[in-house]
Amino acid sequence: MTRKAKIIGGLVIALVLAQFFQPNKNQGGLESIELFLAETQAPKDVQQILNQACFDCHSSSTNYPWYNSITPVNYWLNSHVKEGKKHFDVSKWASYSTKKKDHKLDELIEEIEEREMPLASYTWTHKEAQLTDAQVQSLVDWARNVRSGYSLHTNHD
Repeated sequence: MTRKAKIIGGLVIALVLAQFFQPNKNQGGLESIELFLAETQAPKDVQQILNQACFDCHSSSTNYPWYNSITPVNYWLNSHVKEGKKHFDVSKWASYSTKKKDHKLDELIEEIEEREMPLASYTWTHKEAQLTDAQVQSLVDWARNVRSGYSLHTNHD
């Protein structure tokens, strides 16, 4: 057996063994998302956009694609979800102060308007998450409206 064949064989064995090790999935309950939607009074069209483009990475409930069962793809996806939740996690919305909620919505507006979110790597495999100009405007209008309610309280937090 040649050295090249041994290396390839070793890599194949390592890849097969790696399939037995999976990161923890982000599969919490939907109650926290429902609390966020209720508090922010998201209309149905905004809820649909959030479900299609945001919640997989920004909540405790991810709808995983079939290829999440393949290592190392699952670790890559897991890192995206962790990073997304670190910046904005609607599942923790109830624990945020009014000032933090206002700030998070300000960041949401900026990221959406600048087309930084959803990530291109996400929309590449989730075509339904590619936002139209009208969807961007709906999200921004909704978030600004919610912020206007929080801004009345931010000086008191």
